[in-house]
Amino acid sequence: MYQVFIFLYSVCVRVASLFSKKVRKMWQGEHDAFRILQQRVDPNAQYVWFHAASLGEFEQGRPLMEAIRKEHPEFKILLTFFSPSGYEVRKNYTGADIICYLPLDTIGNARRFLRLVRPVKAFFIKYEFWYNYLHIMKHRGVPTYSVSSIFRPDQIFFKWYGSGYAKVLRCFTYFFVQNEMTCSLLHGIGLDNVTVVGDTRFDRVLQIKEASKQLPIVESFIGNSHPKVFVAGSSWSPDEDIFIKYFNAHRDWRLIIAPHVISEDHLKEIISKLQCKAVRYSQASADTVNEAECLIIDGFGLLSSIYDYATVAYVGGGFGVGIHNVLEAAVWGVPVIFGPNNQRFQEAQGLLQANGGFEIKDDSSFTDLMNSFDGDAQYLQGCGEAAETFVQNRAGATRKVLDSITNW
Repeated sequence: MYQVFIFLYSVCVRVASLFSKKVRKMWQGEHDAFRILQQRVDPNAQYVWFHAASLGEFEQGRPLMEAIRKEHPEFKILLTFFSPSGYEVRKNYTGADIICYLPLDTIGNARRFLRLVRPVKAFFIKYEFWYNYLHIMKHRGVPTYSVSSIFRPDQIFFKWYGSGYAKVLRCFTYFFVQNEMTCSLLHGIGLDNVTVVGDTRFDRVLQIKEASKQLPIVESFIGNSHPKVFVAGSSWSPDEDIFIKYFNAHRDWRLIIAPHVISEDHLKEIISKLQCKAVRYSQASADTVNEAECLIIDGFGLLSSIYDYATVAYVGGGFGVGIHNVLEAAVWGVPVIFGPNNQRFQEAQGLLQANGGFEIKDDSSFTDLMNSFDGDAQYLQGCGEAAETFVQNRAGATRKVLDSITNW
């Protein structure tokens, strides 16, 4: 059945590639992968293979990749992606020796890929369960690890009719999971090769904080006379409808907006909602930016450093398919606000319980929360400290994984 599904999926991808630029990149990238591997694989080297579906999973695997590279320089690193949103952003990442798409999981592709690479170990990040690759590696005795994995009771592996699908999980040598519930679910289907280590993203955001950079334009925008700064990261239109309304009426705050979609139409939409002077980061200068009340970030790679300047942070996506990375904001010791679609995000649930994260449902609840922060400096400080402590107390998953693998 799985092989039929993969065949039908490949047909659908080929058709969709005719109409979608993103799908076309993925389809072409999968076909180019073997050419890249044939050109770049060193037949005398030993490769540790990391696979990440997309950018988020890459960030979870990155601390482990970099630790292995530092502590075990005798190995080379192969990094594969499934999605263009991961590959296109990180294809020039210097922490891996080879980076390419993962060819589609057919039996022929999996055999060819593994013959070329001959990995000595494989790490699949979070959700990746490719049947043919995993079964062939198990047959060849390649130690294979699932890292930062997290499961839910409603997944097919744990249903009465899902035992056939659950067989793929038995291909893993070991699971390094995020929480006790995942551990219990795996135990419930007879898998005892499990350890709860937490989430490597906590290690990653601490790395990002250490590597953060000063941003003179942002510093000039804030100035010495505007200590209150609201940073909205990865925001979408429904998010912006809520917080822009508030700051149009509260002009004593400086507003920084880093939208998720940086298109000309979306930037114009944001500016049309504002009742104050706004400037785009790409058009700002340190000499004149402090004349504006809102700074719009129209570039990539800045958000994690910009959170450092926040008094209060907002992370978008909670009024859509789900919130973005709340830990990038929380690590800076500021309260983090997000929308209602956060139940599937363990880190958001943890921040809520720690009183470092706050859910809003509409503009009324946002106004009440901001007024609470604005009117009580001690409460604001305490919530920020709670967010930072939450992150710091959950670091260390990378070290636990490395220490658990003894057969290097």
